[in-house]
Amino acid sequence: MRAGLVLLSLAYVLSQFFRAFLAVLTGPLAQDVRATPDDLATASGLMFVTFAVMQLPVGWALDRVGPRRTAAVLLLLGGGGGAALFAMATSPLHINLAMVLLGVGCSPVLMASYYIFARQFSPARFATLAAVMLGVGSFGNLVASYPMAWAAETIGWRAALWGLAAVSVAAALGILAVVRDPEAVSGDTRGSLLDLLRMPAVWTILPLMFVAYAPAAALRGLWAGPYLRDVFGLDTGQVGQATLVMGVAMIAGTFAYGPLDRIFQSRKWVIFTGNVICALAIFALMLWPDRGLMLSITLLAGIGLAGSTFPVLIAHGRAFFPAHLAGRGVTLLNLFGIGGAGVAQFASGPLHASAPSVLAGYTAIFALFGFALLAGLVTYLFSRDSMN
Repeated sequence: MRAGLVLLSLAYVLSQFFRAFLAVLTGPLAQDVRATPDDLATASGLMFVTFAVMQLPVGWALDRVGPRRTAAVLLLLGGGGGAALFAMATSPLHINLAMVLLGVGCSPVLMASYYIFARQFSPARFATLAAVMLGVGSFGNLVASYPMAWAAETIGWRAALWGLAAVSVAAALGILAVVRDPEAVSGDTRGSLLDLLRMPAVWTILPLMFVAYAPAAALRGLWAGPYLRDVFGLDTGQVGQATLVMGVAMIAGTFAYGPLDRIFQSRKWVIFTGNVICALAIFALMLWPDRGLMLSITLLAGIGLAGSTFPVLIAHGRAFFPAHLAGRGVTLLNLFGIGGAGVAQFASGPLHASAPSVLAGYTAIFALFGFALLAGLVTYLFSRDSMN
């Protein structure tokens, strides 16, 4: 199982990479395939929405087929195929189709790991294990920053994507070979997604789940690149360095959140406090979008650091799910988390395009993320804490 988790970690590095690499390719893609930032916002949104929609069949497959075949088959076809199609793209349409495939390929990877954690480890350890997996996988954020920018400038972005296609195929075959499915649940295994949706405790968590991941994902995954280029005049390499700082902050935040629920004996208030800090950083960017490059990079890093509550939110919701519905439960939460990021990308593109000026467009995007997060926090105040 250790070797299997290592391969699932590698696959999740790829998943995080594919969510974030567009930010440093806005310049090359504009030149080579005539893709504007708004086109790339649509492409990013398609990946996130596809990823989210796939959580429904993935959850069923984890409970019925197991994580080994679910993760391997989808990563092979979607991850390998999507990266290959992206490498051959000649128009924004090809980029869109490639990102849809990548959404399919990446959709089961983290949830396969979480399913194994939920089935084979105690609930009290779930948040820490989930944070470790997310933190390790988040190194894909780093690879998608300056290293990807360097690769685009040296060997070209097409060659880099061909290499990633090969790595995706190899990771999928490795998962098929070494991952072991947990033993089947004994006793009553009746139930469905509807049973989860009937739980009142879940509905106080889902709204924050929908908006909490979106700011860091959308900014690191796309908008940080055009924002820093348009407002401060950074080139591709400099954008890569700036997004590297945000990526490091997201990894640090993910690892930091892992043990905090056990230290403070509360998941709810750890999550709430972290997202309040994240909202304050977003509103600061909204108020001072062009005050200074270092301030903007620091605030982006603060959003990445404080906004990395995803694994603790998953653990909070997971505590209410029965064992035989663990797969569908964690994928339901993931559906809302990733789906919210996709909706945010779809909304942010037209919002940016319709603004009266470039700076006003970015201010509007920051306002969208900040007020949405604030609304989610209000609902989350009514949630029931859980440490079991």
